[in-house]
Amino acid sequence: MSDIAQVIIIGSGPAGLTAAIYAARANLAPLVFEGLQPGGQLTITTEVENFPGFPEGIQGPELMEIMRKQAERFGSKHHFEYVDKVDLSKRPFEVFVGDTVHRSHALIIATGASAKWLDLEDEAKFQGRGLSTCATCDGFFFRDKEIFVVGGGDSAMEEANFLTRFASKVRLVHRRDSFRASKIMVDRALANPKIEVLYEKEIVRYLSDNGKTVTGARLRDTRTGEEMDSRIDGIFLAIGHTPNTAFLDGQIALDPGGYVLLNGPTGTSVEGVFACGDVADTRYRQAITAAGHGCQAAMDAEKWLEAQGAH
Repeated sequence: MSDIAQVIIIGSGPAGLTAAIYAARANLAPLVFEGLQPGGQLTITTEVENFPGFPEGIQGPELMEIMRKQAERFGSKHHFEYVDKVDLSKRPFEVFVGDTVHRSHALIIATGASAKWLDLEDEAKFQGRGLSTCATCDGFFFRDKEIFVVGGGDSAMEEANFLTRFASKVRLVHRRDSFRASKIMVDRALANPKIEVLYEKEIVRYLSDNGKTVTGARLRDTRTGEEMDSRIDGIFLAIGHTPNTAFLDGQIALDPGGYVLLNGPTGTSVEGVFACGDVADTRYRQAITAAGHGCQAAMDAEKWLEAQGAH
């Protein structure tokens, strides 16, 4: 059993690391559990061009490393381990990492949400190299290009419409003959002259001429099973996200999709437990909004600890 920390931060993306910076500067000596692949979704984003302060852009992993060093400068301690479970039924809270139990007066959850992928061969290799799950992040790189958007929900419609600002042609690939998206979103997409719908089709393989970037995809007809190869400059997957909240085991309130329900800007249903970033954000999902939310969570945790006489 370890000593009691003022605050433990679970997560290592822009939300978690910004929370660490602010908590460390407030002399809370935060303990940060980053997981085995730290940096959140930015670890699979090659070029970040919309984060303020980097006019030439910056690599996603590099940005996370800079933020980590900034937090460490002020005294945060980082562990590259996964949190297996937590016990929020008593104070101090208990955080279980393997056989080790860490205790803290306050807890900040910044575990993010993982984009859903198709689980196809070479998928990891092509992430950020013609294959993306974020139109807002990567749409700019596909100016005057032809792209696929995969999905049938509101997110797919929204991303397809957004990408027509850049792409010359957007083809919506959907495995069914109708969309589950709301009617207004479907109508908007179908009315866009740059959008073409490929009904009852699914991607079964990514194709590449050079072995490094996506240059096409193999489509299968979901009715007949017939397959055909199609050249394409990029593929955006818009099939949803999974919030990383399983380890909470239902101990705080979640919405039907598994995202943390917030009480105020960053509070949760358990007093002393705060949440920030994509684990609670179903709308923006940007590095800069996650970072701002992480700042709020750290400040809220500091004020709560002070009110409890623990800081």
